[in-house]
Amino acid sequence: MKTSASRSRLVGAALVAVAVAGGAAACSSSGGGPSTGSGGGTYAIWDPYPQFDDSSEWVKLLSACGTGAGVTVKRTAYDTTDLTNKALLAAQQDNSPDVLIIDNPVISTLAEAGALTTTEENKLDTSAMEPNLLGAGQIGGKTYGVPIGANTLALYYNKDLLAAAGVDVTTVKDWPSLTAALAKVKAGGKKGITFSAIGTEEGSFQFLPWFWGSGANLTQLDSAQAVTALTLWTDWLKKGYAPNSVINNTQTTSWQEFATGDYAFSENGTWQLANAEKLDFEYGIIPIPASAGGTAPAPTGGEFVSIPVQSKTERYATSQKLVSCLTSADNLLTTDTTLSYIAPVASVQDKQVAANAKLKVWVDAVKAAKGRTGDNLGTKYPKISEPLWTAMQAALSGAKTPQESLSTAQVTAASATK
Repeated sequence: MKTSASRSRLVGAALVAVAVAGGAAACSSSGGGPSTGSGGGTYAIWDPYPQFDDSSEWVKLLSACGTGAGVTVKRTAYDTTDLTNKALLAAQQDNSPDVLIIDNPVISTLAEAGALTTTEENKLDTSAMEPNLLGAGQIGGKTYGVPIGANTLALYYNKDLLAAAGVDVTTVKDWPSLTAALAKVKAGGKKGITFSAIGTEEGSFQFLPWFWGSGANLTQLDSAQAVTALTLWTDWLKKGYAPNSVINNTQTTSWQEFATGDYAFSENGTWQLANAEKLDFEYGIIPIPASAGGTAPAPTGGEFVSIPVQSKTERYATSQKLVSCLTSADNLLTTDTTLSYIAPVASVQDKQVAANAKLKVWVDAVKAAKGRTGDNLGTKYPKISEPLWTAMQAALSGAKTPQESLSTAQVTAASATK
């Protein structure tokens, strides 16, 4: 465990890094820090779900877990970026919440800053969690929280449009068969596929299934496999299978394009399921194929439930009860249904599919997914992701070839991660 002084210096450095990368929001120390004492009292939980009010199933679960632990829960919700900034500042001021629910790529930032305890320290049982999902919260052989659920990416498709183009979606198993399907759709006067290739983390997030599906690794951005992945996307634009708008598309605007009914496929996530039910056409979902077949590893979204470092260590026992309650198999089904997540536990995933057969493809996609900060990349990931999305933009705009853009990206990433 790091001392308070060294932790303060590390957290301060992390705050500067976040501010430089994304423009840190102004924070105050009035965000709901914990009360004193270990027996009873009030325990603070911070989460990134401001869309849920006190009448929601999520907030009811928080209250119930508090009651079960013999304490009152004070819940504060922030949007994801604001939560990261506030968590870092609270750690610097020794005013962290008792329980923090945080986006999985942020775990490495907080852990390396000395702001989080490990699951071993607080005897949190992670044995039932899917290893690929747990990996997003692991750095240097230590685990810094428990996944509460996950989402990822797959391909939505327009059943009517594919039928009209003579495409049997069951034949789409790899990149050649997907490209052949796009060619048929274009020949029929419609549009092939839309996705987000914007110059932000959203763009990298959407490119990763193709990058990893080629067999490429984030430590070597200019490998032959990586070049084939970026060439796939650039060829789609050149041949008119994907629109030039992908260069500026967010995942939301990409979805809006698909919703017009003019596109055969859309790369998007579990979070669009509610919107999919409102479409004016029948849709289906298939996993994103890897280059030579099978399901490509897509990046995991979702949060971890963690216990921040506290100077009053006697509070940890109750915090452990709260985390165990929130991530128990008994509660995960309701929680992940509310959050539109796939559960991190196989037995709960089975229950989700039994309740809604449409979730089967998402369960399969999550089983094949991997964390962006996995492979022990930790805080190196953002320094790799930005050169990657910059390379995508250069190649898709025609400013550079895929090889040239990725070679530049590799030099930049290697220098930044020394």
